Amino acid sequence: MPLRFFNTYSRKLEDFTPRDAKNRKIDIYTCGPTVYSRAHIGNFRAYIFEDLLQRHLEARGFKIHRVMNITDVDDKTIHGAREAKVPLQKFTQQFKDAFFEDAEKLRIKRADDYPAATDQRYIEKMISMISALIAKGLAYQADDKSVYFRINKFPNYGKLAHFDLTELRSTGRVKHDEYDKEHIGDFALWKAWDEEDGDVKWDSPWGPGRPGWHIECSAMATALLGDQIDIHCGGVDNIFPHHEAEIAQSEGVTGKQFVRMWLHCAHLLVDGQKMSKSLGNFYTIPDNFTWDGMKEARESLSRIDDWLERLREVAGDKKGNPKIDIQLGREFEEALDDDLNISAALGFLFETIRDTNRAMDQNKLDAKTAVAWLNWWDQINKVLDFESDGAELPEEVAKLAEARAQARLAKDFRKSDELRDKLNALGWEARDTKDGQKITRRAGA
Repeated sequence: MPLRFFNTYSRKLEDFTPRDAKNRKIDIYTCGPTVYSRAHIGNFRAYIFEDLLQRHLEARGFKIHRVMNITDVDDKTIHGAREAKVPLQKFTQQFKDAFFEDAEKLRIKRADDYPAATDQRYIEKMISMISALIAKGLAYQADDKSVYFRINKFPNYGKLAHFDLTELRSTGRVKHDEYDKEHIGDFALWKAWDEEDGDVKWDSPWGPGRPGWHIECSAMATALLGDQIDIHCGGVDNIFPHHEAEIAQSEGVTGKQFVRMWLHCAHLLVDGQKMSKSLGNFYTIPDNFTWDGMKEARESLSRIDDWLERLREVAGDKKGNPKIDIQLGREFEEALDDDLNISAALGFLFETIRDTNRAMDQNKLDAKTAVAWLNWWDQINKVLDFESDGAELPEEVAKLAEARAQARLAKDFRKSDELRDKLNALGWEARDTKDGQKITRRAGA
C-alpha cells in the first residue's frame, strides 16, 4: 500500500513520494515552540503527531532529516523579557530547557536540528532573503521603516488557506496598524526598531530592527534543508498567516515549489474549546491529570503490559529469537500508511491482544507463535514507544520498589499502597503479577 497523506494545499488525500526516492530520504520541517512560556499539552499534540510521522516513516525504511525551529524573538518574547526585567536570551532559555525536558518525558524523538531565530547565521540568511525579495519587487520599505511583503505581487497567496484575498483583515504579530502599507494583508519581513524592543535589534540595510515571525522559518528551513522540502508540518492554526507567508517568501526568492506536502493536525480541545494560553484553559506536562481519558489510557497500557507478560511466559526459552518468521497481519502498518490513521492502527493492536489472549486462555497459542507476536510488537513499538527499553531503574525508584516488595511480603498493605503512590508521583507504575512485582514507566512520564 502506498503512503497517502491529506495535503492541506490541495485538500486531498495524495500518494506521497519523496524527492530523493532512490535513496529513500525525506526532509521534514516542523514549526517548534515560541519560547515565551512553557509549552502546553495542546502544543505537544502537534509535536507528538510529528513524532509519529517520523517514527512510521523510519519504520518503513526511510531516512529522515527533521528540522524543528525555536522562535526565540518575537513580540511575545520581547514583552516577556521586558516584564521580567532580564535580557531576552536569559528569559527564553528557561522555556527552551523546559521544552526539551517535557519532550523527553513524552519520549519525543529529537530532531536533527533545532535552529534558533536569534542565531546570527540565520539573521544573515533572513536579511539576504529580504534583500532578494525587494530586488524582485516583492517587498518594500514603508514609511515606518519596516519592510513588508507585497502579497498582490504573489499570485498564489491564499491558496494554502483557500480564501479570497479581498477577505483579508490585518494579521497578528505586528506592533500596530498605524503605518502606510500598500495592502492591509501585507506582512512584516523586517520590523524597524522602536523603544519597546529595548536592546533587541540587529543592523540591516534598512536600519536597526528585527525579523518578522514568518521570515524566520523560511530562512531556517531553506538554510538547513535546501530550497525544496518534502513535508512541512504544524498545527492548523499555523496555516494562515504563518505557513501561507512562508510559501510566498520562500518561493518568491527561489522560484521553486517550497513544500511538496503540507500536513497539519487539529487543535486539542478542552470542554469543546481550543486549548490556548489566551483562553487560560491550558495544561502543561508537569500538571497532574485526573481526567477519565487519562485513566482509560493507563488501563489500555496495562492491557498491553499484561499481554506481553503472557506472551513471554508462553514463549519460554524461545523468546527473543529473531529467526522465527511467521507472517502476521500488516493492518497496523497499513493503517499508518493511510494518512497516519492511528485510531485504526491501535484498533488492530487491541483486537490482536483480545484474540491472542483468548487463544492463550484455551492453550491454543504455541511458543513459536508467541515469539512471532513478540517480534511483531518490537517492530510496532519502535513507532509507539509505549514500552521502555529495559534500562535500569533510577536509584530512588529502585529503593521504593524494593521497600514495597518487602511491605507486601510482610502483608503491610497500607504501606504497600503508600509506596505505590510515591512511585506513581515519580512517573512509575507498580503491578503485582504471579511472578512478583513489575515496575514500568507510566505513559507520558
